[in-house]
Amino acid sequence: MSPHSVPRSRPFPKAGAGPRTPERRLRGAPERHSPARRLLRALTIASCVPYLSLKIAWIAGSRIGIPDGSVLLEHRGLMAAANSVTVLMDGAVIVLALLLTQAWGRRVPAWLLATPIWIAGGLLAPIMVGFPVQLLTHAVTGARSQPAGDEPFLDEWVFGVVYTGFIVQGLALGTLFVLYARERWSHVWRGRIWDLPGAATGRTLKVTAVAAAVLALFPATMRLLWACGATTGLSATRIEQRTADFYVLEGISALFVAVAVAGALLLAFRRGPALQLKVPLAMAWLGSGAVGCWGIWLLIAAVLPGGEEGERASGLMALTYAVGMIVGLLVVTGTASFLRRRGA
Repeated sequence: MSPHSVPRSRPFPKAGAGPRTPERRLRGAPERHSPARRLLRALTIASCVPYLSLKIAWIAGSRIGIPDGSVLLEHRGLMAAANSVTVLMDGAVIVLALLLTQAWGRRVPAWLLATPIWIAGGLLAPIMVGFPVQLLTHAVTGARSQPAGDEPFLDEWVFGVVYTGFIVQGLALGTLFVLYARERWSHVWRGRIWDLPGAATGRTLKVTAVAAAVLALFPATMRLLWACGATTGLSATRIEQRTADFYVLEGISALFVAVAVAGALLLAFRRGPALQLKVPLAMAWLGSGAVGCWGIWLLIAAVLPGGEEGERASGLMALTYAVGMIVGLLVVTGTASFLRRRGA
């Protein structure tokens, strides 16, 4: 993606020429770490340990947390490759935690920081919402997370350990990024939507917002149908394996599509005049990441070879993921264009 860029600044003023801008003050100031930031950094790194430990153990051949009969034991080569990719992805979270709290991180170009943050936020946000809702659903209804009679995918404790770690990662890393962004770029989201001049939104944001809204009708409709129990377009295996978790996650996926598009439209057409600018920006940022990144992830899983005919994702499922990916990329492209104009 191409997120907001650092605003251009004039050369450093000579002595007595006036105060520094916030951007210059941030880059020129000595490194100062508050106890809160050190704690957040430590929490972020510590929350990565369980996931990384499990993945490295599986790559090395361990079966910890994997029960007999699990599908993970059927494609060892493919799973080792996938686990290696996810180790790198979670390792990047540690790098981001260091970047957001070290002096050298202040010199990183905006796009190089914002891209992995957008990906991390997009992948973590649905888990942070979905996992607590799943637990609540189980507690209220007594529903199972695994279809009756099926061999379990992983031991139940693995989900609790890993998803709890993801939630801590999202909260701690997200807070670190907000603190960092507030010091470096707070000027781009100040004020209310109605305070924006008409030319601030730009043509790119309007075009991408409208295109995303039109395209979003398809994945949002499919997700809602599946959340309500429809089987249209689902593979035979997916129909058989549906549980309460499936319905919850499909509903949350539809919600994130709506959030992404609503944020983009609010920005593009300056709706909600009393609304603080940071609200639609956050909606477009997190919503586009959730829709776009999970669309990419699920699409890759859908097109990978392996499994019998009924086990693979159907063409309509793959199309739903692909269009969701496009919606997310359109929204973040328009949002990045808006942030560039604001930064300038």
